[in-house]
Formats: sequence, C-alpha cells, structure tokens
Amino acid sequence: MKKKNDQHSRRKFIKNVSVATAGFFIVPRHVLGRGFVAPSDKLNIAGIGVGGKGESDLSEFSKSTAVNIIALCDVDDRSAAKSRARFAKAPYYKDFREMLAKEAKNIDAVSVSIPDHGHAVAALAAMQMGKHVYVQKPLTHDIYEARILTQAAKKYKVVTQMGNHGASYDGVKKMQDWYNAGLIGDAVTINCWTNRPVWPQGFGKPTGKEEVPKELDWDLWLGPTAWEEYHKGFVPFNWRGYPSFGTGSLGDMGCHIIDPAFKTTGLGYPSEVECSAVDIYEQMWSPTYHPDSFPAASSLKLKFPGKAGKPDTILHWVDGGLLPDRPEELGANEMMGDDGGGAIIIGTKGKMMCGTYGNNAMLLPTSRSKEVNIPQVTKRVPEGHYLQWVNACIAGYGKNELSSSFDYAGPLTESILMGNLALRSWNIKSGKSFPGRKKLLWDAENMKITNFDEANQFVKRTYRDGYKFEL
Repeated sequence: MKKKNDQHSRRKFIKNVSVATAGFFIVPRHVLGRGFVAPSDKLNIAGIGVGGKGESDLSEFSKSTAVNIIALCDVDDRSAAKSRARFAKAPYYKDFREMLAKEAKNIDAVSVSIPDHGHAVAALAAMQMGKHVYVQKPLTHDIYEARILTQAAKKYKVVTQMGNHGASYDGVKKMQDWYNAGLIGDAVTINCWTNRPVWPQGFGKPTGKEEVPKELDWDLWLGPTAWEEYHKGFVPFNWRGYPSFGTGSLGDMGCHIIDPAFKTTGLGYPSEVECSAVDIYEQMWSPTYHPDSFPAASSLKLKFPGKAGKPDTILHWVDGGLLPDRPEELGANEMMGDDGGGAIIIGTKGKMMCGTYGNNAMLLPTSRSKEVNIPQVTKRVPEGHYLQWVNACIAGYGKNELSSSFDYAGPLTESILMGNLALRSWNIKSGKSFPGRKKLLWDAENMKITNFDEANQFVKRTYRDGYKFEL
C-alpha cells in the first residue's frame, strides 16, 4: 500500500531529475505557449464505471487540458464501449481491485460512477491508496458507509467531491447569500419533492434466473452485496428501485434537491424521522409495500435540532407524484419548482424556493427577488463542479474550497439515507402489528436508532468475501 503522499512522488521525481541532470535545458512555460500544461502537472484519472453517467463524468473531466484519463474499469463491455473508443490508449479492466493494484503508480485520482451498492467499497479502496476521489451521488448506499468515507477523507488527506453538480451552481450560492443576509429569518420548515421514480418501484423485485449476457460479469456487478441471480430487470438502469442495489427516489434525487436547503440553512444530523409509503398494489385496508422494492410513492419527515439557540427545522420530502402545499405567495400561474422537483424553505421572516439542482432560485413572492440587492458574498464556481475538483486535486489537499467535499457530502448523505432507513423499517412486521410505523429516534453520534432496535439492521450491511470495508 502506498503512503498517503505517494500521489505526489511521480511529480517530485520528475522535478528532481530535471533539476539535477538538465537544469539549464528547462524551458519556461510561457515559452511553450499559452495554455500549455507540463506533463508533470497533469492529473491522471482512472474511471470505475465508465458507461452511462460514468461516460459523461469522464467527458467532463477531460475538458481540462490538465487531465489524462489513464485507466478504465467497467463490469459491462457494452456500457464501456464508447469510453474505450474515446480513450483508446487507456488500459481496460473489469475488476476495480485489479486496476488499482496494477495502475497504482500512475493514478492520481479516481472517479467512481457505478451502482449505489458499490460506491463506498471502491471509493475507500482508492482513498486508502492516497488517491483523490470523485464519487457519484448518493455518496454511499448505507449510513455507516457515509460516516466512514467522511472520516477517511481526513485520515488519508485526499481531495473529495460528491457528484451532486448543482451544488456548484449559482442558484445555490445565491440562496446562501439571501439566507445569510437574514432575508427569510431562521428556517423552520423545508419542503422538498421530486418527479421520481421514473423506473419500476412498488412492484416487488423481479424473480427467476436468466442467462447473463456474455459482455457482463455479473459476479463483479454484484460486488460487495449478497449474491442473487441475474435478471434483465436490474441492468443497466432499474437497479435503482431495489434496496439490495439502489437507494430509490430519495437516494437518486435527494442529493440534488435537498442539497440547496441543507447547505443554505446549515443543517447537521437529524434527530428523528417518520414516514408513510404506498406501492402499486395498495389496498385501503392493508397499506404496505414490498420490502425488496422501494415504494411507488412516499412521504418523509425529518427533524433537525436547532443550533446556537435557533429553532428546530422540520424537513418534509415527498416523491412519486406527491407535492407539498403550494405557497400562498406564489401566483396561480407561476411554476412551483420545475418539472424535476424543487425545494421551498420557510423561515421566520419569509420564504425562498428553487427547482432541481438549485435552479431558478427566487424569493417569495417572486417579485421580491428583483427588489432586493444583496452583495455577492458566497464564492461562485464558474469552472463548474467537475473542474473545481480537478483544480483542487492539482493544488493539493486542503488548498481549495469545494462545493461537496465529503465533510459536507457525508452528513448530507446520512440525512438522506435516514429517510430510506425509515422506509425500510416501516414494513417490518411483528405479529399482527407494524412497530416500524412510528417515529424513529436517532442517536447520530453512535449511528443508532434508540427506540426500535430492528431498524438498526439498515444502518450497516455485511459485505461479501473479497470486499472489505474497514477504515
């Protein structure tokens, strides 16, 4: 295993050799031309998951002349085809563990864009080798994993970013400036919603054994999660609806929609959560949903204790076509959020609203947005979310500010996954009753539900042999 500062050894070696053996041949950068980036200053990125979202992630990184895409990994040759063609010189692997071992000396940073159940194991393995990591949202599949990755970023001193790219948009920054200027007072209620799911949820998990496509390594796709038979209903997209692999509507969009409110109001860990849910086959006399599938629609309520004398904040989440109450200040023909969802922050002195990713941020009534003139204090990110991380990696740990480094993204992810813990606990049946259908009290420090122990099985899962997850 490499030491945590090994990520700089290649650059240091090149510099030392150049100075010692050919110092008078060193050419100033300006002589080489505007925009030239010396090879030793480039960031070598390896991709774990290079199809779908992974493909677009690598495309964003490669917009920087300071980036080399030097290794590719994907368990499905079909998904990887376009990235392999584009980065033809990069060696290709199916097992990320093999790639990290064989390419360790060449890799500076790793992009993780695989199904949710594999995020944490792949990311931690890279971090323990001293590699910077960019991990798609949600950061992890389980609450425990989010806490560990947050700790790992500090321990191994690597630059981290979660892929909720809206966190770098101007809308979120504008909302921070408005809130910090006291325009809506202290947040007491937050309403968030999404149009998801746009994949099957509430039907139950597909059953039966089907033939695995020759291009797919199903065992590697399962990774750390328990073995089960392949079904075409899982790959490449619909795994999101099943708790074995995905995190449902909340996990998929919560990091985009809850983030603007979470960042703006400075929320921490929740202290309690409660929920309700319905499935496709809902019956009036027996409300339930399939435990092996996330519900077709759900409603969640999380309480965040107030800090420094501030009031508690209640966050409401709805999905599956449900919507929160429409603010009275919003005109009859004005859009509430956008087609993908949105967030409304209700404070002691006013309200503000945004769409998905923090887009179209505005005060309510909307005319107020044009009337106020608040100085721009919160730093903007004109280079965008991806290149912000690239630049921070090149600068080194602790040098640059990031929009969603793990010290922020970890607690955000934990709060979101607390909602999923409640949903999965909601369906636990004991005898003829459902004791999971009550308010769950959360001890954030110890990551434990204190009033319903059966719910704690969803805090941390077990891992298959060959996939360790230890800090």
